[in-house]
Amino acid sequence: MNYIALIYKETNSDYGVVFPDFPGCITAAPTLEEAKSEAKEALLGHIEVMKEIGESLPSPSSLDEIMSEKEYRDAVAFLVETPSSRSVRVNVTFTEEMLAIIDRRARQCHLTRSAFLAKAAENLHNENSINQN
Repeated sequence: MNYIALIYKETNSDYGVVFPDFPGCITAAPTLEEAKSEAKEALLGHIEVMKEIGESLPSPSSLDEIMSEKEYRDAVAFLVETPSSRSVRVNVTFTEEMLAIIDRRARQCHLTRSAFLAKAAENLHNENSINQN
């Protein structure tokens, strides 16, 4: 799911980021790239806390809705993607040997097969993201 973040920059200040759909979720950083990165971290942390205390997440507002608010007109909007929490069942095929390796490693990590494969994919994705920068 994508939520709109708004970034502001005033003279002699850091880049500030707010999320209109998440009042109180704000962050700031000295560079534009750091502000965008910090924005994603701030939003994910905010969402995690909301889930922990049983609050439901808002539906994303449209850009037109947000920019129609006077307080947001001087900001620049960008999207921050949040991972979907909806599980999807898939059918995959492995050799018996590979499946045995996956199951053995999953047990060693105290994970289910699905959780192990998801974690492995996430780690590879994060590793590739780091290598691209």
